[in-house]
Amino acid sequence: MNPSDRPTPRQQFLHRLAQAQALGQWHRLVLSRPHGAEHGVLRTTVRPIVLKGQPTLCFVDSHATRDVTKNLPAAAGLVRVDELVGDVFRNAHLFTTTAELQLKLGKKGRGDAGHLTEHMFTPSGDSADALSPPTTAHDRAKQRWIDQRRPFLTALGITTPEHQLVPAMARKWKQINKFVEIVAHAIDRSRLKNGPTIRVVDFGAGKAYLTFAVHDWLQHGKGVQPQVTGVELRADLVEQGRRIVADLGLQGMALAQGDVQAWPHEPMDVMIALHACDTATDHAIHLGIRAGAELIVCSPCCHKQLRPQLLSPHPLRSVFQHGIHAEQQAEMLTDSLRALLLQAAGYDAQVFEFVSLEHTAKNKMILAVKRLQPLSESARAAVLAQIDELKRFFGVREQALEALLGV
Repeated sequence: MNPSDRPTPRQQFLHRLAQAQALGQWHRLVLSRPHGAEHGVLRTTVRPIVLKGQPTLCFVDSHATRDVTKNLPAAAGLVRVDELVGDVFRNAHLFTTTAELQLKLGKKGRGDAGHLTEHMFTPSGDSADALSPPTTAHDRAKQRWIDQRRPFLTALGITTPEHQLVPAMARKWKQINKFVEIVAHAIDRSRLKNGPTIRVVDFGAGKAYLTFAVHDWLQHGKGVQPQVTGVELRADLVEQGRRIVADLGLQGMALAQGDVQAWPHEPMDVMIALHACDTATDHAIHLGIRAGAELIVCSPCCHKQLRPQLLSPHPLRSVFQHGIHAEQQAEMLTDSLRALLLQAAGYDAQVFEFVSLEHTAKNKMILAVKRLQPLSESARAAVLAQIDELKRFFGVREQALEALLGV
């Protein structure tokens, strides 16, 4: 075959999507990295549903302060995706029942050759639940940790006044329940398990979906008196959250304008920082440690600090000569160092996959629970030796959290 006749990565991606649609074997498509964003759209999420017995694609356009939902017949929806990939968005992330495909285009958009990667799911892997057939029903009412009838869900637009799930919010509803489940299990492993009150600060709260959910679960699920503060830079979102708090008469729930780097060092039990970009995650972890948090929950994004520093030691040079591998290397190494630094600070830390957030395609989470017994000096020295070894091997000269901790 003439190389010029081969399908481009973009064409391959769209073909795989069409195949998955024909076979009913995909869950979700996320389009991100807009260039010249159409009407201010930052991100578009597409999901296959069934409306009136007909296959339909549900498009949710995420703007800075609102989401807009539109449903299209399946054929027209695939045409719309073709228009968006390259012309409006440069990243496309497809989740099928058997694999995860990611298309990355360059600055030229549709005219760029692009790069396509594929990760196959296995029954024993972290994403094994993706192997189950996709649910295409327009209304999905599955819940675990939060009662679907809770008033805050209606106030936030997740449910209707009749407590039915809004179809476009199905993904958010799943994320809320999974996040609360993770926090609940972590609290049960910590000193907070039997505490009468729990102080939570959620940085980068956005529309405060998870902030309200944690507050509700602590009060009505765990039966403690919560003190939950959602911290957000955007004044309009803070005001929106405050109105909901006032309308529902919530006690122990507050929204504040600010960010993690300027937040005072006050005591807190749980520190949450999701979609914190680059070294903002390091500042959040440092703040949590200094504040004596028993539980630190982060979802890192934009791992930029280490990448310019990294060496590609032989025989890894041929692996990391590819830009996407270098990016993944920086991400993996940054979060590994963060986990080790948390261990050295007296926490049990783990890095795992989470439901990707609406602000970023990243789906990694760092969860740290303060140890009931501190590390011995010899164990701490061994962790610090691992950090030094990693830094020497990859040529790391500076890492923000290490500098903040003064390790």
